[in-house]
Amino acid sequence: MKISKVVNALEQFAPLPLQEDYDNAGLQIGLTEAEVSGALLCLDVTEQVVDEAISLGCNLIVSHHPLIFHKLRRITGEDYVQRTVMKAIENHVAIVSMHTNLDSARGGVNYKIAEKLGLTNLRFLGKQATVETKGNDSYETTVVVDGGEGVIGELPEPRTADDFIIMLKQRFGAECVMANQLLRRGIRKVALCGGAGSFLLPQAIAQGADAFVTGEMHYHEYFGHDQELQIAVIGHYQSEQYTCEIFREVIERECPGVKCFITSVNTNPIIYL
Repeated sequence: MKISKVVNALEQFAPLPLQEDYDNAGLQIGLTEAEVSGALLCLDVTEQVVDEAISLGCNLIVSHHPLIFHKLRRITGEDYVQRTVMKAIENHVAIVSMHTNLDSARGGVNYKIAEKLGLTNLRFLGKQATVETKGNDSYETTVVVDGGEGVIGELPEPRTADDFIIMLKQRFGAECVMANQLLRRGIRKVALCGGAGSFLLPQAIAQGADAFVTGEMHYHEYFGHDQELQIAVIGHYQSEQYTCEIFREVIERECPGVKCFITSVNTNPIIYL
């Protein structure tokens, strides 16, 4: 099976038109007419991840965050991005990234977070979009994919704020959760956005959420919301770490026979002391 078929399957699930204007999702490096020998799935592409792909015999890396986010004016090996690009090209490893298009897509990153939390009655939060894409079969079918900036849903039963924070730490392996004052009412309706999702806090409040979960927020954004809703910031890496599960599910369903490996490299650049 050619690499192009794997890329097409991923882009059918999370079409590139769903990505934000600032993003650079899609094929980053390589030729897609080669036969795929295996796919290494990761959140970030680093030199260590490329080394792992080579050792596993994988000529395709599928990442969430794009390796090439900004224009490269030269490739001389002066930073980790350039060195990683050089290593991938030298070893004939293709790299494709599914970023904000996968955040947005139904069944994507935010839905995976909701799944880990056990939320039901899911609906989109914030700006929504619908795009048409070609099917991944020989009949040239058209597939309609909808997306949204975040997700809101309900827990099976209300939880106290401290119990909710403990659950987040356990299910996302978060060593700490940054929060505002603990809410003195039960938490049932939860809004969320993986990564840097603080821009959706006003929409979460407008939708009557008891809690808002995201990966990053700025200091001043915590002010003014005590006892309005529970803010819970679990870390960018922690909120998106299960993205690899989505990649594996799509590839195994649409491209049977392609060997998939989830990286063993922890690429979180932040340590907790």
